[in-house]
Amino acid sequence: MASDDPRTLVSTDWLAAHLNDPDLRILDASWHMPDAGRDALAEYNDGHIPGARFFDIDEISDQRSALPHMAPPVEKFISRMRAMGVGDGHQVVVYDSSGLFSAPRVWWLFKLMGKQDVAVLDGGLPKWKAEGRMLEDLPPMVRDRHITVQRQAHMVKDVSQVASASKLGDWQILDARAGERFRGEVDEPRAGLRAGHIPGSKNLCFRDLLNDDQTMKDTDTLRELFANAGVDLDRPVITTCGSGVTACVLSLALERIGHRKHAVYDGSWTEWGMYPDLRIEKG
Repeated sequence: MASDDPRTLVSTDWLAAHLNDPDLRILDASWHMPDAGRDALAEYNDGHIPGARFFDIDEISDQRSALPHMAPPVEKFISRMRAMGVGDGHQVVVYDSSGLFSAPRVWWLFKLMGKQDVAVLDGGLPKWKAEGRMLEDLPPMVRDRHITVQRQAHMVKDVSQVASASKLGDWQILDARAGERFRGEVDEPRAGLRAGHIPGSKNLCFRDLLNDDQTMKDTDTLRELFANAGVDLDRPVITTCGSGVTACVLSLALERIGHRKHAVYDGSWTEWGMYPDLRIEKG
């Protein structure tokens, strides 16, 4: 089991011990692929970790963009967090109903907004439930809380910056999708996207970072996995995936092993695969 770190990853034991802390805020950041046939909010309403608020990844986003769940403007993030009673001085713990899938996206969003005291629940809701821990189906009592935000622009990359990195090689590009998607051997789940990957990018499927119980592997194993994928941990990394969700699993793992210069390509393959003037590679 990974050691507890309230700025990256905490165990179910840690959360259970701190469940009644007055300045703890728990967020259910469950999200599913559009074709999964699952309703994350309905599942939250049926049962969630006591005190958890539901963080809607699709709604708390930049809905002016044609791309899915892009990082929200600062003003929108502030507004939504205040309404959820999440603010300055809080320790935030984020979980999801898959284990360790979409929660790191919300962890990264908080980091993007300059908030440091945020961690992902290792193993998420499945591990919490498997251990027979308490659930509730009541909405939490929420009080408005002031939140100060300072956006960290270096933590996110746009398509032009990624194209430059692909050409110059000054940043490594690491793709979290499954190998067959990265190699272009299967159709993309989103209609209209080409198959393949960003030229020069490397592949490390986010699932390879996880144990069978969906907890994250230990730091020595993580370092080995990154090295085996051809990543030089002394150089900066841009993480990418299908739509900017599981890229954040890679970012969380990089943070766990002490790698500090990493950024997420927010548009990810949903953007890159859409435009025929952007080169792709297969194989």
